[in-house]
Amino acid sequence: MDIFLIGIISYLMGSIPFGFILTKIFLKKDIREIGSGNIGATNALRTGNKTIGYLTLILDILKAVAPVIFVKTFYQDMIYVAALCSFLGHVFPIWLKFKGGKGVATYVGILFAISIYFAIVFAISWFVTFIISKYSSLSSLVGAASIPIYLIILTQFDQVIFFSIMFVLIFFTHRENIKRLKNKEETKTKIY
Repeated sequence: MDIFLIGIISYLMGSIPFGFILTKIFLKKDIREIGSGNIGATNALRTGNKTIGYLTLILDILKAVAPVIFVKTFYQDMIYVAALCSFLGHVFPIWLKFKGGKGVATYVGILFAISIYFAIVFAISWFVTFIISKYSSLSSLVGAASIPIYLIILTQFDQVIFFSIMFVLIFFTHRENIKRLKNKEETKTKIY
C-alpha cells in the first residue's frame, strides 16, 4: 500500500471528532463552548456527563488503534507513519478547521497498538502523577515523557526518536496548560 494512502486514511480516522459528535448528539451542545473548548475526553468530562466523557476517551483511543494495528499487521515498515498521521488527525481535524484535541487519548491508542508495555508504562505514570497532583494535563505530560525514558533505559534507541517527537507534540498541545500550571491557575480534574 502506498505511504501516502496510509497517511491519509490514518489522518482521516484520527480526525473523527468524537467529543464534538457525542456532545452534539446527546447533549445538544457544542463542546467547543464548554470548559477549555477542547474536543477531547478531559473536556468532555466537564460537560457533567461522565458517560459522554468516558465514551469520548474510548473512541479517541480506538480511532488510533484501528489504523495502527492494521498497518502493523500488513505494512510493518509504515507503522510510525500511521501512528503519527492518526495523532495529527486528532490534533488538527479537517472537519473542525484544524482545531482539535490535545491528542493524549489518541496517543494512548497508538501505545496500545504498538506495544502493550508502552501503554502500561504510560498508564502507571499517568495515574501516579494524577493521584498526587489531580492535574490531568501534568499527568499526560509525565506519561508522555515516560515512554522515551523507558526506551532509553531498555536501550531501544530505534524507537526513542519517534516517541520523543510524540512527547514534543504533546508538550506543544499542552502549552497553555503548562502556563496555567506554572502560574498555579490550572483546573484540577475529577475522573470519577
